[in-house]
Amino acid sequence: MPYILRTHHLTKTIGGKNIVEDVNLHVKEGEIYGFLGPNGAGKTTVMKMICNLWKPTSGEIEVFGTPLMPDSYEVLKRMGSIIEFPAFYDNMTGYQNLKLHCEYMGYYKHGCIENALEMLGLKEAAGKKVKSYSLGMKERLGIARAILCKPELLILDEPTNGLDPAGMKQIRDLLKMLADEYNTTVLISSHLLSEIESIADTIGIIHHGKLRKEISMTEIEQMNLAYIEVKVSNTTQAAFVLSDKMETQNFKIADNGEIRIYDSKISIPELAKTFALNDVEVFALGKKTETLEDYFLKMTAEVEK
Repeated sequence: MPYILRTHHLTKTIGGKNIVEDVNLHVKEGEIYGFLGPNGAGKTTVMKMICNLWKPTSGEIEVFGTPLMPDSYEVLKRMGSIIEFPAFYDNMTGYQNLKLHCEYMGYYKHGCIENALEMLGLKEAAGKKVKSYSLGMKERLGIARAILCKPELLILDEPTNGLDPAGMKQIRDLLKMLADEYNTTVLISSHLLSEIESIADTIGIIHHGKLRKEISMTEIEQMNLAYIEVKVSNTTQAAFVLSDKMETQNFKIADNGEIRIYDSKISIPELAKTFALNDVEVFALGKKTETLEDYFLKMTAEVEK
């Protein structure tokens, strides 16, 4: 099966407005798919429809090779999820909440609760009532619940909310382990691009309810995204020198006054020499590579034009 999850022209209309429009996702088996977009872009809406919490206005969702229907209970048993903030019975302990989840999922594997709690660093807090948990602990308990029944497909909506840097790294390592060792397919949404960059195999960028791009991280890495970044005393004069003396238009002046030069034929020594000969004072000069954040901002900026 090439794809664990696909959506076909998925659309959700609320109050006459398209919240999500014509979204076509393609999530491969065993991969970590980073679903990226600003707050309000439509990530949670898409995930709610995939988890059968909301019904699409039009379009189709295909999971494990079959269309998702309102009564697809067996399909949903093969999935784990966190949508928005995880909810629990506050007067029950963490352990009791997970045990209850096993009951209604019909999952009775010995030691699974203890294992999930240990994987999320909650072993010591297992006997405490959830109302005493911090925001980060509740988020980790939500992830423990999502992975408890060994799902084949894991849907995580902003799972690192409320976590400190150590907790975020713990979740990154856990998701990579699940994908590598258990072939778990992970669809994870986030607006924290650096988090996704370190774990994703593929990314989908959604903006204003529309999927703007699906691309593998390998493709992004293979693109010619290297550039020279230079800070100068006079950006107007520097732009003239680049256009007239170095005969290139392949550069961009950022809002902070930095200039990014994407022309691969230009070398740093040549650039420094030409600026010096044309009275352009250089404060900083170096070669850099675009990050996922740069790519994301470029894609979303094109939409705004």
